[in-house]
Amino acid sequence: MAKAYLQGVEISASQFLDIFHHYDNDGNGYIEGKELQNFIKELQQARKQAGLELTDQMKAFVEEYEKNTEGKIDIVELVQILPFEENFLLFFRQQLRSCTEFVQAWRRYDADHSGYIEAEELKNFLRDLMKKAKKPYDDKKLEEYTQTTLKIFDSNNDGKLCLAEMARLLPDDENFILKFQGVKMPRKEFHKIFELYDKDGNGYMDENELDALLRDFCEKNKKVLDTAKIPTYKTAIMALSDAGKLYETDLALVLCADEN
Repeated sequence: MAKAYLQGVEISASQFLDIFHHYDNDGNGYIEGKELQNFIKELQQARKQAGLELTDQMKAFVEEYEKNTEGKIDIVELVQILPFEENFLLFFRQQLRSCTEFVQAWRRYDADHSGYIEAEELKNFLRDLMKKAKKPYDDKKLEEYTQTTLKIFDSNNDGKLCLAEMARLLPDDENFILKFQGVKMPRKEFHKIFELYDKDGNGYMDENELDALLRDFCEKNKKVLDTAKIPTYKTAIMALSDAGKLYETDLALVLCADEN
């Protein structure tokens, strides 16, 4: 059935998921190697059988990966290739074009400050996103978009999205949040670091205190993080703050490893 979906002029959210899981045979979150070669072959065949030309995105994708046996794509990259019906995932990138805008939106829709976007909060976010993009929707479609977004990005299947999971929607060149994933600290270490850089001991950091922490943190992890981008990191992280006060629970979303 997934192969037949490739013939469609537009692919629904649920069909898109079926396609990804069909070609991601080993379930590792990537279409790669033989999986990718098989996908390219069947994509070309399906479009031809349906009397449809490859789109410009498809042509560029085929050119890049057709002979690249080491290539791999994830589910967000697949979004950009297929003719996705009312592509709300791309609307996200169009409306939130930087990490700072993304973090500001996160803080707005994480209404209970739980550190997660839960299903109802996510639905509110997607509803406002569709309105901002001036795209039509109904309650049924909105529910489908919500469940599809959870299925795509909820990597631990807990029914909600953490900051790093939802950040996968951002373009790679803006996505410092995912870079921080590989260098996050255990909770005990993070707590000690927070206390160390909270110089006045008032329980929160201001911009100067955060700047000092980030400079040392980036220097320690300079193989992953770019010290030249510290101002960008700082601006985005401060978007999590409450009136310029960055509390430990807020900074933990970026720097503290999830130990659950």
